[in-house]
Amino acid sequence: MSPDATDEDVAHVVERVESVGGEAFVSKGVVRTIIGLVGDLESFHGLNLRTLRGVADVHRISDPYKLVSRQHHAERSTVWVGKGGAGNKRVPIGPDTFTFMAGPCAVESPEQTLEAARMAQSAGATILRGGAYKPRTSPYAFQGLGVRGLEILADVGAATGMPVVTEVVDARDVPVVAEHADMLQIGTRNMANFGLLQAAGDSGMPVLLKRGMTATIEEWLMAAEYIAQRGNLDVVLCERGIRTFEPSTRNTLDISAVPVVQATSHLPVIVDPSHAAGRKDLVVPLSRAAIAVGADGIIVDVHPDPETALCDGPQALLGNDLRELAQACRRLPPVVGRVASHERVGHE
Repeated sequence: MSPDATDEDVAHVVERVESVGGEAFVSKGVVRTIIGLVGDLESFHGLNLRTLRGVADVHRISDPYKLVSRQHHAERSTVWVGKGGAGNKRVPIGPDTFTFMAGPCAVESPEQTLEAARMAQSAGATILRGGAYKPRTSPYAFQGLGVRGLEILADVGAATGMPVVTEVVDARDVPVVAEHADMLQIGTRNMANFGLLQAAGDSGMPVLLKRGMTATIEEWLMAAEYIAQRGNLDVVLCERGIRTFEPSTRNTLDISAVPVVQATSHLPVIVDPSHAAGRKDLVVPLSRAAIAVGADGIIVDVHPDPETALCDGPQALLGNDLRELAQACRRLPPVVGRVASHERVGHE
C-alpha cells in the first residue's frame, strides 16, 4: 500500500479480496502496509487491484506457470520418446541422462536422410532429427518436402531403430506429423503460436519446445504451460540461442538459461548449439559447455555433404568434427554425473 494509505483503504482492499473467496493478511510496518493474498489468482485478476485507492503496487509471488513449475512438482521429470518394440526404441530425456539427438536440418531425399542418420547413430545419437516442414525467413528459401519428407523420416527411423523428432508449423498439420513422428518440435518462430501449442498438447505426443529468439525465460515457460494445460506434460525445452546485438554468431547461446530453467521448472532442458552458432566450428565447444552446465541433451545438425545442403549447410557436421563431438558426448557426461541415453534406452 502507499505510505499515505488510510485504514479505510486497507479495509476496502481486504473486503474486495474476500468478496471473491480469497484471504487477505495485513502486515503493518512503521511507514508501509503490505497485504498478502491467498486464493484463486484468476479471480484476483478481475479485481483490478492496482486501480484501488491507496494501492502502490501489486507483485505476484507464485510462479504464473503452475503445471511446469517445480513449486508444484519438486522432482525433475523424464520424458520418454519412441514407441518401443521392434519399430524403434524408447529413449529417455531428463535428469541423470544425457541425450544426443542429431540428423539433417532438412530432409532432402531418402538417400541423404539415411546417410545422415547413419552418421548420427555412429556418433552416438539415439534420436533422429530432421525437418520436413521448414519455416524460413525468406519465402524463396527451401520450405521442406512436407508429407513426403515425413514419410522419408519414418522410413529412416524404422531402418535405424531411432525415434524421430520433426517440426510442425501449423495446427492443421499436427495429426499427419504425429502419425509419422515420435516427437513434435515447435520451432522458435512458433513458440508464441498458441493455437499450435494447444494442438500439440492435445496430440498427447512428446513435444520439443524451442525458445523464441526474443523470448524471456518466463515467456518460454508460459508457452510450455499452454501445452501442459491440455494434459500433456511430456515437454522438453530447447535453448537455441537468442537474438542480441552481437553479429559474430547467428544467435547468442544463453547457456545460463539451462540451470535457471532447471531450478524453476521440472521439465528437461536441452541445447541446440547448431542454430545458436550457425557455424560448424563452434558446435563442439558449445556442446561441451552445454554438457558442463548440466543440459539434459543436445540436438545437432549433421549432413553427408554440407556444401550442397538445401538448409543450414554451414553449421552441419561431418567427418572429424562429428567424431570430435562424439568423443565429447562419450567422455564428458560421466564427469557431471550423467549417463549416456543409449545406456538407458528401453529401460523405463
